[in-house]
Amino acid sequence: MNRATPNINTARLTLRAMRPEDFDRYAEIWAQPEVVRFSGGRPLSRGEAWNAFLRNAGHWQMTGFGQWAIAEQRTRRMVGHTGFCFSAQGYGADFDPFPAAGWVLAPEAQSKGYGVEATSAAHDWFDRIMPGKLVTSVHAEDIGSLRLAAKLGYEEMQEITHGDDSVVLLRRTGPPAAL
Repeated sequence: MNRATPNINTARLTLRAMRPEDFDRYAEIWAQPEVVRFSGGRPLSRGEAWNAFLRNAGHWQMTGFGQWAIAEQRTRRMVGHTGFCFSAQGYGADFDPFPAAGWVLAPEAQSKGYGVEATSAAHDWFDRIMPGKLVTSVHAEDIGSLRLAAKLGYEEMQEITHGDDSVVLLRRTGPPAAL
C-alpha cells in the first residue's frame, strides 16, 4: 500500500510528514535522557536515530500509516512525533498483529496539552481511515503516557516484564465515548 502522509492541523499544531530537514531535530530529541527515560533508557546515537527516522518514513509506504512529525504552528518547529506502526515486539498474538500507537514530545513541549492534542488528532484520522483495534505499550512508571492512553480509550491487557522494565500492554477497540 502506498499512501501519502496527510497533514492534520489542530488549534496549535500541525501533524505532517517527516522531512529530510527534520532529521537533526529528530536526533536531538531522541538524544535527550528525559525523552528516552521510559523508552529503553538510553539516548539514541545519530546512526540509531537515522535508522528510526527512515523506518518512520518508510512505514507510510509499506502500510498506509505511520508517524507524523508534530510541529508547533506558531514556530513551525518540530516538537515530537506521533502515529502508528507495526512494532513486532514479540508480545504475543493479541498484540503484535495490530497497529501500535506511539508518541514522544521534546521536554520543552511537555505539559502544554500537546500530547492530547496531537495524539487525539492522529487517532481521529486512524478511526476514519483505518478503523479497528489498536495497541500500545507503556512503561509502567510513565504515568503521563498511561493517563494519555486512557484518555484515548486504551484499556490494560496485562503488565509484563520486557528486559529490565515493567511494561503495560494496552488495547483500544474503538474511539472513547468522549474525549
